[in-house]
Order: sequence, then C-alpha cells, then structure tokens
Amino acid sequence: MTASKKTAPPQLRTSPYCVAEHLRTPEEMAAYLDAWLEDAADDVSGITRALGDVARAKGMSQVARHTDLSLESLCRGPSEDGNPSFATVQKVARALGVRLHVTAM
Repeated sequence: MTASKKTAPPQLRTSPYCVAEHLRTPEEMAAYLDAWLEDAADDVSGITRALGDVARAKGMSQVARHTDLSLESLCRGPSEDGNPSFATVQKVARALGVRLHVTAM
C-alpha cells in the first residue's frame, strides 16, 4: 500500500475591487451617482464615498484644482469618516461635470 501525497490547493491572489477603474465616461459616472442617490438616499456616507469614487475616476488632482480644495481635504471628505459640507459636495459635483437633481416623490 502506498501513501498518497496531498498537495496544497493553489494560492489565490485577490485585490480589492475599485469601482473608480470602471467609471470611464461622464455618463457612467453620472449613472453611478444617480443610482446611489436613488437606491440609498439615506446613506449619506455611502453617497459621499460614491462621489469620491467618481473623483478618483476623474483624477483627484484635477478635481482638487477645479474646486480650489487641497488634495488632502478632497481625499478626506468623501471617505467613510469624512463629513463634507454641502458646499464642498456642490463644488466637487460641479468639478465632476454632474449636477444634483431633485424631483417630487
């Protein structure tokens, strides 16, 4: 009787999913933000993170230049712990080429 060798399963490499890599056009960026506003309107931190995702897709340095915000404050604002003012949200949205839209329910 021979002993069988057990081989270790192959190691899988994973990397974090980055939605910003998949937002290529202004239409995709606007649709992504619109989906957050529609589906998770009460999740303010999620919406600001989504705004940050779009800013990363567009290029944080470029957005910082258009908003007159420092790169550091721009990166910190849309994070999970950040709490950007509405004025900052408006500046970032304008720099991204999107507009927040209100409709009656």
